[in-house]
Amino acid sequence: MFPSLSLRPPNPTAICHISVTDNNPLPNSDPIPPLRIAIIGFGNYGQFLAETLISQGHILFAHSRSDHSSAARRLGVSYFADLHDLCERHPDVVLLCTSILSIENVLKTLPFQRLRRNTLFVDVLSVKEFAKTLLLQYLPEDFDILCTHPMFGPQSVNSNHGWRGLRFVYDKVRIGEDRLRISRCESFLGVFEREGCEMVEMSVTDHDKFAAESQFITHTLGRLLGMLKLKSTPINTKGYEALLDLAENTCGDSFDLYYGLFVYNKNSLEVLERIDLAFEALRKELFSRLHGVVRKQSFEGEAKKVHVFPNGYENDASLDMMRSEDVAVKYEYDPQVSGSVNDGSRLKIGIVGFGNFGQFLGKTMVKQGHTVLAYSRTDYTYVAAKLGVSYFSDLDDLFEEHPEVILLCTSILSTEKVLKSLPFQRLKRSTLFVDVLSVKEFPRSLFLQTLPQDFDILCTHPMFGPESGKNGWNDLAFVFDKVRIGMDDRRKSRCDSFLDIFAREGCCMVEMSCAEHDWHAAGSQFITHTVGRLLEKLSLESTPIDTKGYETLLKLVENTAGDSFDLYYGLFLYNPNAMEQLERFHVAFESLKKQLFGRLHSQHSHELAKSSSPKTTKLLTS
Repeated sequence: MFPSLSLRPPNPTAICHISVTDNNPLPNSDPIPPLRIAIIGFGNYGQFLAETLISQGHILFAHSRSDHSSAARRLGVSYFADLHDLCERHPDVVLLCTSILSIENVLKTLPFQRLRRNTLFVDVLSVKEFAKTLLLQYLPEDFDILCTHPMFGPQSVNSNHGWRGLRFVYDKVRIGEDRLRISRCESFLGVFEREGCEMVEMSVTDHDKFAAESQFITHTLGRLLGMLKLKSTPINTKGYEALLDLAENTCGDSFDLYYGLFVYNKNSLEVLERIDLAFEALRKELFSRLHGVVRKQSFEGEAKKVHVFPNGYENDASLDMMRSEDVAVKYEYDPQVSGSVNDGSRLKIGIVGFGNFGQFLGKTMVKQGHTVLAYSRTDYTYVAAKLGVSYFSDLDDLFEEHPEVILLCTSILSTEKVLKSLPFQRLKRSTLFVDVLSVKEFPRSLFLQTLPQDFDILCTHPMFGPESGKNGWNDLAFVFDKVRIGMDDRRKSRCDSFLDIFAREGCCMVEMSCAEHDWHAAGSQFITHTVGRLLEKLSLESTPIDTKGYETLLKLVENTAGDSFDLYYGLFLYNPNAMEQLERFHVAFESLKKQLFGRLHSQHSHELAKSSSPKTTKLLTS
């Protein structure tokens, strides 16, 4: 008589966190007796787990379809080319590290009769209901079953510098009730607990529901970004760098893994449809608004005066310039040259548009000792007083103070209207005008078209905002183009003094033409905002089994959702390269869906052919 078995019914609410409070993994002073663990499937992931299992003193055997004997010798693992030989070594634990697509065939070929009758079987698949069903179907009833999912791999562990804080999800599907079998299961889980993993006990049903939301969405977007062949630019934002990392991490996984997440998690199809609907809603929102602009222009007879892409550079040779990182010129801040901010280098700066971004910049300018004046359509008198800024409710009054610099912090959509309403006659004739818009060819053209010829023009783009710059501006990119600066030393010095505001805060100063900026920004900033807006429409929430990649996406949503839709629409409307990027994203998504459904169709056709072949043979022989 064998000890009774415990087949635990799914409990969707049972989530158990085992935390490690020290700065180090659990101490090795209380050693756990070594387990004899057989790894079936000794590819990258099997070898990845084996390194830690060996380091903790466990005894390892391995088998794989491909010959990994040399890797096994290097790690100190006994390798077996024959499964029967391996199973006759009577491992305590059989650890299945096969792919989602091959696990059923592997289970069918295992010589269970060679194993002890109470062996513990563990899987590490990314889908859990499928794995549980197969293990219950194929394993003898006296075998123990532990379904697990380490929510990490070699890539994420490298970037995390170890397993500490990474989630390990498990479900004790069937564990014998005697002390030895319970202890063996706990010893296996202890492998991950000792490395500092966040241990999460969860039913396989709950896991798959959460994983479809987090892991499948992460892999889908990672694959999409990989298909776009995104590259680092001289003006990367933190959000864009996170997307580049996501693409690199997910594209390191095989398409089989992604396809398995889609086919064998019943929740994934619904999630894919939600992504599809969200992207279509986003495109519709952009195009309907664009349609409204063009329609309004047509009815007002202004189509020739106001362009949909006001930069006027369509088919311009400047857009066909050599596009490489060599074009970007790094502006180096030398404190010995610039010195401290003194009376000679202090500026009187007039900020037009004193909303969140204007206040964000004004705070640092005041801190550095510059005199800041401000005007906005909304009354910000109280906020300005708190920041040490002089607030004016009348633009004429502000301009009569003769600021040396006028800093436009308006939205993209309102810039033209604001610029045309400014009382230039109140200013000194050599005033420096600066913008901080996220598109650059548009304000450049607008400035050259609208400003008096004796005014200086500096087009800039701080590649950060109140959220990403809340802990300081160090190493954040600040892009600028000296469009028109007077030749005399005083005007050059004034321009440099303004740039020094950002250089002093540690910004990475990048001098770049407006055309080059917009080409890079369409590939980085517009894509980042598109992904953020898309995810926002999905109403994503944190789950108990978030991966690092999914946490990155949640952070991106948080950052981009703080910006108005007007900003995103402005990036689309006033950057001539944005439409191409939106279409590339659309084509990539359609291609990815075609890959998934095409393979699904082929698999179904193959299974139909297999199931009908005996009947066909019978008909042919009769």
